[in-house]
Amino acid sequence: MPEKRDYYEVLGLKKGASEDEIKKAYRKLAKKYHPDLNPGDKEAEAKFKEVGEAYEVLSNPEKRSRYDQFGHAGVDSSYGAGAGAGGFGGAAGFDFSDIGDIFGSFFGGGFGGFGGGGRSRNPNAPIRGNDVNIRLNLTFMEAAMGCKKQISVPRLERCDQCQGTGAAAGTQPETCPDCHGTGQVHVSQRTPFGMVQTSRVCSKCGGKGRIIREKCSKCGGMGRVKVTKKLEVTVPAGIDDGQTFVLRGQGDHGVNSGPAGDVNVTVGVKPDPLFRRDGYDIWCEIPITFTQAVLGDEITVPTIDGKVAYQVPEGTQPGTVFRLRNKGISYLNGRGRGDQYVEVTLEVPKGLTGKQKEALKAFDQLTGEKNYEKRKSFFEKLKNWKK
Repeated sequence: MPEKRDYYEVLGLKKGASEDEIKKAYRKLAKKYHPDLNPGDKEAEAKFKEVGEAYEVLSNPEKRSRYDQFGHAGVDSSYGAGAGAGGFGGAAGFDFSDIGDIFGSFFGGGFGGFGGGGRSRNPNAPIRGNDVNIRLNLTFMEAAMGCKKQISVPRLERCDQCQGTGAAAGTQPETCPDCHGTGQVHVSQRTPFGMVQTSRVCSKCGGKGRIIREKCSKCGGMGRVKVTKKLEVTVPAGIDDGQTFVLRGQGDHGVNSGPAGDVNVTVGVKPDPLFRRDGYDIWCEIPITFTQAVLGDEITVPTIDGKVAYQVPEGTQPGTVFRLRNKGISYLNGRGRGDQYVEVTLEVPKGLTGKQKEALKAFDQLTGEKNYEKRKSFFEKLKNWKK
């Protein structure tokens, strides 16, 4: 009988490893060497059994204690030191729920020997097509007001030559003789934990349940072909940068007469030189002259609906914000609109001539502190302020 390797070495651990470390190591190696993932690989099968044997001992506190003290002789009766009840082939002291959890995480609960019993999906049932995601770039005005756009959608459509069967003209797919149309075969295997029944994808039909003897020349047996479809879409007014609208049933065609997927159109909105969006409100800045701010004036304000006139009141201060009601963005899929906010900025003139400067000094001499409310308030505070 060949000499057994140290169980800690088998799992790639050091003596004294924690329970979590043991379980984690076992999960990784059991998945790596499982026969379902290595069909026909005798070496992998042997390592799978070795890993299972090591875990069976090291995961059991009592067996691990005997193993740490006496080695293999403490847990294997074939080494002459009676393992007692619960040797490696038995169930005593071993938590099979751990193995069920581990195998379930690998294979979706298909291990009948551990209470899995999951039923396989019918490979010939209708399957919905995948969604297609595209990006559509818009200007600020197109997003605000809504528009019509033509888009190109790459999608899978049913092959018109074979009508989606994948078979050449005059032929039909045949039911797979190995899985009888289910797409899966059941295999019983002897493991360190007893007989385990697993379900695996049928290798003959690749899990499709059908075999195509002669494939369609256009789609290569897939039943669908890749095309680019031109669609005219209506972009809803009020959509914002990063938002998505959906075109129902315009995505990939389904399989086995399943419904088509959708097209998800995500919008990108380019910045505008005049407007800035804040939710459903619009902001813009308008520079005015010193004279307009002092005396008041009628100014032209741009909006997404066109230009409007607005009367700036006398004595308007820099940074003043006024509101134009219902001149903002339309509520998406709803009634009403936001507002437009206009911030007034005062532009100080540059490059004055001597005559202009003299006139400005004369004006300054004619004005007093009473004409400047903020200055008057500031200097009163400064006079009473103590450091």
